[in-house]
Amino acid sequence: MSKFESSIRQIDYPQQIVFQGLSNLDNLSKVQDRIPEDKAKDLSFDNDSVSINVPPVGKITLRIVEREEPKTIKFETVESPLPFNFWIQLLPVTETSCKMKLTIKAELNPFIKAMVSSHLQDGIEKIADVLQMIKYE
Repeated sequence: MSKFESSIRQIDYPQQIVFQGLSNLDNLSKVQDRIPEDKAKDLSFDNDSVSINVPPVGKITLRIVEREEPKTIKFETVESPLPFNFWIQLLPVTETSCKMKLTIKAELNPFIKAMVSSHLQDGIEKIADVLQMIKYE
């Protein structure tokens, strides 16, 4: 099992507010315009799932499989050329801020791992960038 983790990010909103924002995927509309069209197309979402077309990878659909309020949101792939699990971890820092870390776990053979590792690491950092910029009010 290969594991990819984002750097730990400081978010200047309370843990509970961030959890509520991220655990309802309808809130992605707040960041939809920040995703470059050449990096991701056809973004669609509802409360529990998100689909996106990532050139040249293809269509990826994730569904929330577990919400552990206020600290963890776990996803699994429904549609993807490469099945994986993804989760968001939130930890309180103060009453008005929290830390976030993103993790991807995937079963990768050595050949595929060599081809996709840098892309997955770069991708998880870019996702963390976008989630860190959301105004969670």
